[in-house]
Amino acid sequence: MYFVFMAALLGGTAFVLVRGKGLARPSPAGLRGRIRAAGWGLLLIPAAVMAATMSGRAHALAVAELAVAAALVLGAPRLAARLVPYAVIALGILGLVLAVKYHDGFTRSVLYGIVPAGGWETWRDQLVLPEAGLFFALGLWLLLKVNAPGAGPVRALIARWRDPARGRISPALGLLLIPVTVMTELLLGPRYWFGLQFPEVATIVLADAAIATASLVLLFRSRIWAATVAEAALLVLGAYGLAIAAFYPDVPGFVYGFTPLDTMHHVAFAGALQGTALVGLGLWLAPRVLREHQGSAELAERASQLTERVQTLTQTRSVAVDTAAAELRRIERDLHDGAQARMVAVGMSLQAAERLFTSNPQAALALVAEAKESSSRALTELRDLVRGIYPPVLADRGLGDAIRALALDAPLPVTVDADLPDNVELPVASAVYFSVAEALANTTKHADARSVQINLSHRGGMLRAAVTDDGVGGADSARGTGLAGVERRLATFDGILAVSSPPGGPTIVVIEVPCASSSAKTSSC
Repeated sequence: MYFVFMAALLGGTAFVLVRGKGLARPSPAGLRGRIRAAGWGLLLIPAAVMAATMSGRAHALAVAELAVAAALVLGAPRLAARLVPYAVIALGILGLVLAVKYHDGFTRSVLYGIVPAGGWETWRDQLVLPEAGLFFALGLWLLLKVNAPGAGPVRALIARWRDPARGRISPALGLLLIPVTVMTELLLGPRYWFGLQFPEVATIVLADAAIATASLVLLFRSRIWAATVAEAALLVLGAYGLAIAAFYPDVPGFVYGFTPLDTMHHVAFAGALQGTALVGLGLWLAPRVLREHQGSAELAERASQLTERVQTLTQTRSVAVDTAAAELRRIERDLHDGAQARMVAVGMSLQAAERLFTSNPQAALALVAEAKESSSRALTELRDLVRGIYPPVLADRGLGDAIRALALDAPLPVTVDADLPDNVELPVASAVYFSVAEALANTTKHADARSVQINLSHRGGMLRAAVTDDGVGGADSARGTGLAGVERRLATFDGILAVSSPPGGPTIVVIEVPCASSSAKTSSC
């Protein structure tokens, strides 16, 4: 066993010398200064003494261990401090080797730390394995404490483990997978269960390494799933302990918790006690795991909704940009072909009239009258163009009165029933106004209706407009560009358009726009 410790000591020295930083500083003068500088490195001497006493007799290699440890502490204190974690971890490995030897029938008394094991004292032999685990934990803590080479990857693993992205459940609950895995390995006992023909030690090491590796991978992949597996295993192992209490010795197994199953002393009582404790722990853990899974499912659903929302916003933004570009082209075309052409004609008429005033006053007056009429038409076209961009009545009198003004211009009777708040945002009001105008224009052109009813309301955070006519029906938004354009306009504000128009009528066009959109730029009312 001391071969393991010596190999760890020499190998750790080489590793620290290759990877270590800051070890080239001059050592303090005097024995007291060297001891003070050693700090944690002083633990190297008791660790070497412990490894040497485990041999049970004086041996040249044991003496060499002590000599190397003392030389490092006194001659290279900083190097000794960096080696302490590896020495303590090596003691943990020695404990595992010793635990396997005791299980295989080794009976010689050995002082392992504070445990005087051996001598047919089975209960003391069982304390070797927990103490080996404590040495492993202490070695990892010292590795981080003295910042020895290899501490970086350990810190990275700890940070990855504590990362909230691994799951919101407490890291301590996920760590329950480690003792559960150890207990499962002890219970299974590869030789006992499978009877493989390979060498016994190799069989144990390979099987246990495979199970431990799978547990560690799961542990660092997802805390919630590590806790879930631990919770299920606790319930299964607890139920197995109750089965041991009820049916022992007919229940197979190797070691159940702290109780070897190859002894007849209090196995049933120990199985019942440990099984009850494990079932209780599993039941305590179950609601926390279920709550975390429910939260994860809600987060996944929320993420799906956000993804869908982003896709919708991307599409509506593209439509809004294309619509704005088309509207700008329409305005430019109307100005160029309408008001601009008429103003050019006004200028030409006035210029010609100026030349004719002296020679032909009557013709000049006729040209002035023509210019006056052209300017009046240009002004009318500009007003119509402005109304098409943003009806002034919306800003002056609100959406309800703007719809009433629209109804007064319709060639058939239109009744307007409006129950709206006063603070409807102008972008939303404009979208609803033009949508109602388009629906009313379609009714006038195609429905052959005798009357139209327009209802405006605000309920449940939704601005709703319903246009109902008593025409022939048969309207379909998929067959015309007007209602399709309304749908695109409303989509920018998360609004919807619904059409019900059976043959023979009536036709009902419903427009709904949420008063609070997810984007501040798409308004609220």
